[in-house]
Amino acid sequence: MFENIIEQGAVLQLRDDILNNRNAPSMLFFGPPDSGKGSAALELARVLSCEEKASWNCSCPSCKRHKYLAHDDLLVLGKRVFAAEISACNSAFLRDPSNQKTKTVFCRSLRKLQIRFSPTIMEDDQKTAKAVVGILQSLDEDLNEFESLDTQTCDKTSLEKLCLSLVKNALKLEEEGISDLIPVNHIRSASYWCRLSPAGKHKTLIIENAENMRDEARNSLLKLLEEPPTSVTIVLTAQRREAILATLLSRLRPYRFLRRSIESEKEVIRRVFQDNEFEKTFKENSFSLSAYLDSFLVHNTNKLYPLAAWFIVSLARIISRSAGSDNIPVIIKTLGERYAPIAESAGFERSLKSTAVIKTIISQSKNFEDASFSRFMKITLDLICEITRAENSPQYILYYDIFKKYINDAVTSVEILNINTTIALESLFYNLKKAVIRGQYG
Repeated sequence: MFENIIEQGAVLQLRDDILNNRNAPSMLFFGPPDSGKGSAALELARVLSCEEKASWNCSCPSCKRHKYLAHDDLLVLGKRVFAAEISACNSAFLRDPSNQKTKTVFCRSLRKLQIRFSPTIMEDDQKTAKAVVGILQSLDEDLNEFESLDTQTCDKTSLEKLCLSLVKNALKLEEEGISDLIPVNHIRSASYWCRLSPAGKHKTLIIENAENMRDEARNSLLKLLEEPPTSVTIVLTAQRREAILATLLSRLRPYRFLRRSIESEKEVIRRVFQDNEFEKTFKENSFSLSAYLDSFLVHNTNKLYPLAAWFIVSLARIISRSAGSDNIPVIIKTLGERYAPIAESAGFERSLKSTAVIKTIISQSKNFEDASFSRFMKITLDLICEITRAENSPQYILYYDIFKKYINDAVTSVEILNINTTIALESLFYNLKKAVIRGQYG
């Protein structure tokens, strides 16, 4: 029971509560990213549904379905980042296709995304269902073919082609199908599902990143938490306990997940990804589980970093030209001077035209495939934040807030409103240039 969760005191508390029949109907798992909250929630669902003793190696029909995330008594909502984990799992499998463990882990990484498009949810979300039906069908067909393959004997080229198709469809599904904010119709559909009798022993509803929920969705969830059916356990996950509305929080038993030690994160990589060579590519002071997963992305942080630096430098030059030498905010000069060497060493040429800069960014990022637009914007904001912290000046803070506002607006327009990335960047250039020169919003 919970043997697959490494170094988390929260699961020891949870295990003790279950063994002593003290488990709560509704819970909150909170803590930093990559601390095992989602894995613990999925394991809890398996344990509560188990027909035998709930050990990780249990082979009862219920546990078998849960291990492949194919149980009718499991429903999962909420957005999370899938691209890095799926890419890392794919790489782990292809290193040794004969390894059944990495095959299972790869399948689970894909199912974690796929189960968010349950017919229960899609029935009342026809707009999303219509947009992703083709992708879902292709992913499901490829996944069924992959699971039935004898990967020890099949042709390597065909296997790699199938894996490429799986990853491509999964990343496209993530990019086009999941909203940042959980809508009310998803909560209402989940509430209806909770009140139906379970197919097996027990139902589990998991809502990941529950802090990202529309107000009407929170109100609908509150009604469910006030009178939860006895055959259902509800688990919310969040990074911070304080981010959950107080009225919801009062109805949840909290379990705090802590950031794991570096050695424990390394053990996660060895166990889950069967990788014993990863340390050769990381400096000790730069290693983390997040960095490991990120390294498998086509556009990982290391590749996006110089592009973000060049974007900042180009923006600084364009603003400086528009403002005139006497009106250039000091932060703009500092940003240009600080990040110009990084941009130049990466081979990016100078440009004073926003259209040319945007065209290069789109080209270099391959139009932000693998859902990398938000990561690119986060790196950009982190670079600006680094300067702001170093200067510790009220003026720098003012301009940092301006950058933060419009960068967040750009991410929202792409990820929630599905605005074209080129248009979003054009708007970002225009708004930042106008706001920075004026020194105020809008």
